[in-house]
Amino acid sequence: MTTDEAIRLVTTARDDDELFGGDAPERRYRELVGALHPDRLGWAGPGIRAAATAAFLRVTSRWRARRATVLHGYRCGRPAYSGDLADLYDVGADRLLKLPRDAADNDLMVREQRALRTLAERGDPRWLPYVPRLVDSFTHRDADTGAERRITVLGTAPGLHSLVEVRRAYPDGLDGRDVAWMWRRLLVALGLAHRAGLVHGAVLPSHVLIDPAAHGLVLVDWCFSTVPGGRVPAMVPDHDTWYPPEVPDRGPCGPGTDIFMATRCMTWLLNRDAPRRLLDFARGCRQRFLRARPDDAWLLLGELDEVLHRLYGPRTFRPFTLNP
Repeated sequence: MTTDEAIRLVTTARDDDELFGGDAPERRYRELVGALHPDRLGWAGPGIRAAATAAFLRVTSRWRARRATVLHGYRCGRPAYSGDLADLYDVGADRLLKLPRDAADNDLMVREQRALRTLAERGDPRWLPYVPRLVDSFTHRDADTGAERRITVLGTAPGLHSLVEVRRAYPDGLDGRDVAWMWRRLLVALGLAHRAGLVHGAVLPSHVLIDPAAHGLVLVDWCFSTVPGGRVPAMVPDHDTWYPPEVPDRGPCGPGTDIFMATRCMTWLLNRDAPRRLLDFARGCRQRFLRARPDDAWLLLGELDEVLHRLYGPRTFRPFTLNP
């Protein structure tokens, strides 16, 4: 490839596929760099030299950007979401690629991968839609720094919104009847996890996603999961007040740890007119000591249903929207 041809290609290419080609992009990149490199332009006049230098800088920057956003065959654009530890990229086909920002958090990424495999193997298939689906996992080595990061690819569903978004839409809180279906489904997700031998360890509003129209719910971010009797490995920054005492005290955790945090999420959503019976139920789920709290989410779901029936009568579908 001549210098003139390389300049023309770089300046006219509409996208990276056109610039680098689809079959052998690395070979095309080497050809372009070889034709445009400043060390090979001693013969050229000022105009050609300036154009070639500009093209050289453009092609190298685009190549670095391309390498940074194609991971194990998954093409990443801008992050679709930014979580506690990682950025999530929409890679198409209802999948999100989860890339940790710091390789020091690889152990937490591995925890999530292990937890999702356990849920898929041991969980009741009826309730698996309440948790993410592990599609792929691999290690990526940064060519510039040599740092290796553990990456997770998750199956996702459209139309999900976190409880943070719900509270933002309803700053004065929700009617207890709206909170009721979210509470019930969150207990189902916890029941699934606890029967599979897992404690989520970080049931926070940003980790509880709902589908407002279909009344669906997904409990995400299993990076902080552990087994009953184990210790939650870390706390999400700026959420100290959301955790029960055993977590900051580095004590053994159990299903009651998740139940405490889930209840905190639900009472956070309630408005000032929340019925006393519902608040009393919540208070019983947030006892200070783990041994004093409920430890069976399925039994607790039955108790919640009794409270809701006394308050509101037989269950009926109540439409919900994020546009009050």
